[in-house]
Amino acid sequence: MKVSSTEVQNSFGKYLKIAVDLEDVIITKNGREVAKIVPCEQRTAVSEEASNYIFNDRWKLSYEEFLKMVEKSDLRYEYIDGEVYLLASPVYNHQVTVSEIYGIFFNWFKGKKCRPLTSPFDVTLKKSESNINVVQPDIIVICDTDKVDGSGKYQGVPTLVAEVLSRSTRTRDMLKKLDLYMKTGIKEYWMVDPDKKEVSVYYFDKYDIEDHTTYIGDMIAKSKVFSGLEVKLTDIFAF
Repeated sequence: MKVSSTEVQNSFGKYLKIAVDLEDVIITKNGREVAKIVPCEQRTAVSEEASNYIFNDRWKLSYEEFLKMVEKSDLRYEYIDGEVYLLASPVYNHQVTVSEIYGIFFNWFKGKKCRPLTSPFDVTLKKSESNINVVQPDIIVICDTDKVDGSGKYQGVPTLVAEVLSRSTRTRDMLKKLDLYMKTGIKEYWMVDPDKKEVSVYYFDKYDIEDHTTYIGDMIAKSKVFSGLEVKLTDIFAF
């Protein structure tokens, strides 16, 4: 993995953990390789295997290998279609947007059966028995709270998922996660873009897109599953 010296200075702990557990971190300055962070001891078998498949922020592992890796890691990952994605730290506009949406959701769902939650919180979704995925959506709404097991882990399928796009996740949120959520039983997907200040709401039925609406400007985004749940765009893009 190659990263700039500025990025390493801002997130040294993260890249130190990557170097110890996953792969060497090559530090660049003005586009030139100037240093490298390497472990003092040999990495574990899982880490060695992971490094063989590394590509930018993602690499391939089996589901069992992924579980072993995250069990001993302090970093945040997602696992989609056999690929592991390292989650970068979110920026200010992203967090403001998440906070504003969650606040509206929290107040609207208070006293109701369903419950909104924010990341980090693992959600396991099965496309098939051989294609198990683990994601950490920015916001979820779960109505099957009985699917939270004794260890506090959620084993169900959210009714609604909201993802706030960022530069590092835009393609994944718009393509891979849209496909994942559509094919695993989620009913509604909010794709929120702070840069364009727009919200796209997808409604899924029978594992396909039944309806899709994009809200812009001073419009009010409306849920198709939860009648009355509305979000004014000028309220959530408060930056």
